[in-house]
Amino acid sequence: MNELISNLSMYFEHSFVRYALIAGVLIALCSSLLGVTLVLKRFSFIGDGLSHVAFGAMAIAAVLNFTNEMLLILPITVISAILLLAGGKNRKIKGDAAIAMISVGALAVGYLLMNLFSSSTNISGDVCTTLFGSTSILTLSALDVWLCVILSVVVVAVFIIFYNKIFAVTFDEDFARATGTNAGAYNLLIAVIIAVIIVLAMNLVGSLLISALVIFPALSAMRVFKNFRAVTICSAVFSVFCAVTGLLIAILCGTPVGSTIVGVDIAGFLVFYIIGVIKK
Repeated sequence: MNELISNLSMYFEHSFVRYALIAGVLIALCSSLLGVTLVLKRFSFIGDGLSHVAFGAMAIAAVLNFTNEMLLILPITVISAILLLAGGKNRKIKGDAAIAMISVGALAVGYLLMNLFSSSTNISGDVCTTLFGSTSILTLSALDVWLCVILSVVVVAVFIIFYNKIFAVTFDEDFARATGTNAGAYNLLIAVIIAVIIVLAMNLVGSLLISALVIFPALSAMRVFKNFRAVTICSAVFSVFCAVTGLLIAILCGTPVGSTIVGVDIAGFLVFYIIGVIKK
């Protein structure tokens, strides 16, 4: 135990470990807040679709040699979130079809661009890092961390300020409309916020594993609690705990960060599932 504590102390002397921990906690917190709403609205796979869009945008940014890829990835992902919401209302293109179309198309175009205009000799390594977030969280700069902090504060503040409206739109959209709430505007707000979270989470778990970061905490909390506020709080605590635990395990054992965090999420879900069964 003493050896473990001394190893952790040694690692925390490095700035990249502290940066990774700060970013991991903030991203986990933000993703868990909106995860409950997405699961209840049967809109969980928007995270998967937008993560593929972010991958395509990252490939474009790499081809164009952007110094800060976030400047291109963020607006493209937000615009795609708006288009997905509009596609969900379109009778010709249903919501699930729009998500599949945009996500598969963006993933294919991104990989094609990385092959055609590659500036790296290790395309497979770049793609693996982007998709699974194997090392990117451990290479964050101070600017990346500050950007993550600012966006996370905005996401949490928006969720708290509009909590009652988001709650109403989540549970009964028709009733919310009847009481004068602009449900369309709040659906759009949710889509934009989740797009921001997806972009932030790419550095933590990679494009393919983002949905797990959004869905598992919410599903785990729902096994034990039934109240919306209790589920949201439990989901946030669960997500932050799993992110920190996964990061520490990955640093100490040298395992891929994204996969390790998702593995801890899965283990936590099984624990909460058993607790839920026992409670019943």
